[in-house]
Amino acid sequence: MVDVLVEDPGPRVGSAAPRLRVPPPLAWVVAGVAAVPVLLIALQLVAMREGFQGPLGSLWQDYVGTPKSMSVPWAGLILALVGISNRRRIIALSAAVAIDAVWAGIRLLAGESFAVGNGPVIVLTGLALVAWLRWDGTERRNALHAAALGALLILATKVGDVWLHVTIMSSPTVLDEYVLLADHALGDPSWVMGRVLDVLGPVVYGVLHWVYIELPVAAIVVAVWQLRRVVSSGRWPSHYLVRTFLVLGLVGPIVYVIFPVVGPMFAFGPDGNGLQLGNYWPGVVPPLDRNPMPMPFDSVTPRNCMPSMHTAWALSVFLHTRRDTDGGPAPTWVRWGGAFWLLATLTATLGFGYHYGVDLVAGAVLCLTVESALRDPGRGWGWFRIRLVGGGAVVLAVLLLSYRYLPASMAEYPVLAGTVVLALLAGMAAAFHATWFAGQRQTVASQRETETAAH
Repeated sequence: MVDVLVEDPGPRVGSAAPRLRVPPPLAWVVAGVAAVPVLLIALQLVAMREGFQGPLGSLWQDYVGTPKSMSVPWAGLILALVGISNRRRIIALSAAVAIDAVWAGIRLLAGESFAVGNGPVIVLTGLALVAWLRWDGTERRNALHAAALGALLILATKVGDVWLHVTIMSSPTVLDEYVLLADHALGDPSWVMGRVLDVLGPVVYGVLHWVYIELPVAAIVVAVWQLRRVVSSGRWPSHYLVRTFLVLGLVGPIVYVIFPVVGPMFAFGPDGNGLQLGNYWPGVVPPLDRNPMPMPFDSVTPRNCMPSMHTAWALSVFLHTRRDTDGGPAPTWVRWGGAFWLLATLTATLGFGYHYGVDLVAGAVLCLTVESALRDPGRGWGWFRIRLVGGGAVVLAVLLLSYRYLPASMAEYPVLAGTVVLALLAGMAAAFHATWFAGQRQTVASQRETETAAH
């Protein structure tokens, strides 16, 4: 929330008509789109039963009401535009701006707050319908593929909103006392960074806050850069950022209901709605209780800390800005942009009190594991991939079990425990780099040497 390479199976046995050959990326998109309505309806029924807005209600607001997000609908449309020509992009953008202007004007005249987002959702829907009904061949395939990705990006945020409610419903208690003890092995970085941000002042806070909430914008910039040649070449890369983003969004939040955590600013700070253990964050590290217990918490705060999905997504942005889709080095602005977004996101994630340090480690391991499963699908599933994916899953499980069942020991021996936690992450990162980047650099260098010799 992956396109996969599929071979043309050839003619159907016992049939004179040849089987329609579905191109690899479109095959995944068709399967994903077919499953989306079932998921949306199921989540809508859950939302209606529990009395909160479901994904279909939120989507309806995007069409005819006040959109919940002003940036996500535009991000979805911009992603969809990679599959059509420049002339059609100008038409689509102009139509979206015009529709947004009309809807925003109507809301302002009615005394409502300013908001945009209707235009891109309506135009994205129209683009998909026109491509499906009027276009054909590669033009149609590229347009539908890109439109499906844009729509999935928007729908993923709707599903995510409902899932946050599910984490509350499934977990009346949270495990923050356990995580606080485990985090002591890393030096309580959330408390440290929270005090640093207090010193740096409101300007730095404002920049980091924008970076934190607009992570989808960075992802779209990178994705558009990766997919910039789709229309001219008629080919889609075998792997790109959107795939990793969506799969992370499917896998990571499952851990929320297994390991419910709300974060230091809620469990130990002023935003705990009276259920916090004290107003400690970020000024004072709470006394370490060697006998942690699940603590009851309110029915409004999502249990969405473990793992840190912002860390996982920001790390995926960073990884996809190291190389171009053809294996060559990425432009300097892309590389520096990815590095800035990762560092700023990590700083904000800790400094705002949204996460503990051990959350970030778990999020990074999750990202490297998922990225290893998806990257370079043409190489297949040899031992090189199995050991990375399997090893990453084992490391993540070991971390979660340690946070849950060994936090007192981690707090008692912080140097040893912290070294082990960071060594597990470093080992995973080193294996990832050796498999996907060091070898790729050698391959690209060899190809260039061959081309130079040929000339």
